[in-house]
Amino acid sequence: QVQLVESGGDLVQVGGSLRLSCTASGSTFSSNAVGWYRQAPGKQRELVALITTTNVTNYPDSVKGRFTISRDNAKNMAYLQMNSLQPEDPAVYYCHFPLQGAPWGQGTQVTVSS
Repeated sequence: QVQLVESGGDLVQVGGSLRLSCTASGSTFSSNAVGWYRQAPGKQRELVALITTTNVTNYPDSVKGRFTISRDNAKNMAYLQMNSLQPEDPAVYYCHFPLQGAPWGQGTQVTVSS
């Protein structure tokens, strides 16, 4: 079973940037779409970026123009470049295959200070 491990979370100031990384084990990474999700305290987990197997990307309006998802199938990795971080962006960020029953990792914490 493929496992995804997130890294790169940190404390940044408003307007700052972070690049999150997602490392996948297993041989099925390239055959799956990958999503980055986030969950803030007291809120539901939400999708913030999606990349398909053909590199088509999709973002909600809340992050469009600020976040960029990418993938490197040769390295079994996905990335989330986050620019212009805002006070509403702090959360635990997860990468995940958008498949029923797919496991969730531990996530990586993003904190934004004003």
